[in-house]
Amino acid sequence: MSGSAPARRIFVGDIQGCRASLEQLLAAVRFDVACDTLYPVGDLVSKGPDSEGVLRVLRSVNAQPVLGNHDLWWLQANKIKDAASHAWLLAQPIVRDLGDVFVVHAGLHPHWDVRDLATRTLTASEIEFATSVRHCTAAGETPHEDWPPPGPPFQPWDEFYRGDKIVVFGHWARRGLVRTPRVIGLDTGCVYGNVLTAWIAEEDRIVQV
Repeated sequence: MSGSAPARRIFVGDIQGCRASLEQLLAAVRFDVACDTLYPVGDLVSKGPDSEGVLRVLRSVNAQPVLGNHDLWWLQANKIKDAASHAWLLAQPIVRDLGDVFVVHAGLHPHWDVRDLATRTLTASEIEFATSVRHCTAAGETPHEDWPPPGPPFQPWDEFYRGDKIVVFGHWARRGLVRTPRVIGLDTGCVYGNVLTAWIAEEDRIVQV
């Protein structure tokens, strides 16, 4: 691909330290750093074999991730050995608003106004919700456990989402790939031996390795 190729936004699910899978995915989508932008949906590090390698690769392609719960844990525990990678990860936001697409690791609270969510300072409880929710009620209450699935009034958080933007998220490997008119879930459990999934927005195409 040349630098004159159309710009693409490529969203990728939870990588969780699986550097080899990330590199295979970049090759599969023919990622061109000159015109493509990579948007990982969080949980870049933790359970896989090469979290440091994942961060190096993402930095090299100028990725624009959001933070997941595992990223926050690693930052709080100072687990990242490379100082530049630690600083880079620390600088990433919890949410990104791309105009037509909203990126968050886990989900959005039913009562949140997303118009300013990416530009204001989030509270600790908002960060916790955005990086960990799976099920909730219409009021945004969350269950003590998500497995086995809780019964009513709890539902997947996106059942209550009424916004106009597409929300791209991860965090829910058991649920797998989710595609509805309003949301796209990309956590397909790569670190558990399943596939790593990307959605190319401009082509409306799913790629898995």
